[in-house]
Amino acid sequence: MLQILYVSTANPALGPVDPGPILEVSRLWNEGDGITGLLYSDGMRFLQVLEGPQAETAACMARIRRDRRHKAVVELSRRAIEERQFGDWAMAHRGPGDEAETFIARVDAMVAGASLGVRATFEGFVRERMRSGRVRRQAARA
Repeated sequence: MLQILYVSTANPALGPVDPGPILEVSRLWNEGDGITGLLYSDGMRFLQVLEGPQAETAACMARIRRDRRHKAVVELSRRAIEERQFGDWAMAHRGPGDEAETFIARVDAMVAGASLGVRATFEGFVRERMRSGRVRRQAARA
């Protein structure tokens, strides 16, 4: 099995992206290909881990690279795995009114069974996005 971890930015020409419809379509496609994983999005940044059969997972990553909604797709890791760390598709998306600490705890629970590298990447990325979001909101109010 293959696991790919990547980060990307939403194409600024298209504006913020609603990740809900993306996840719905991804679940349909990926279920047929035997791909599972975790997607974090705040509408402007994506962090995703994909895992599944080698050819299908590589093809999925190639589709993501061609998708106009993504800009600056950076593959953080690509490795062979013996068993899935994410048996189901999940998405971590912070909605209006979600408290930062509650959201971070939810992401931590989602990645609890992942390898140390994947877990640290998600936990660090989400915490940084929460911190930078607070900084932007505070600057906007000033």
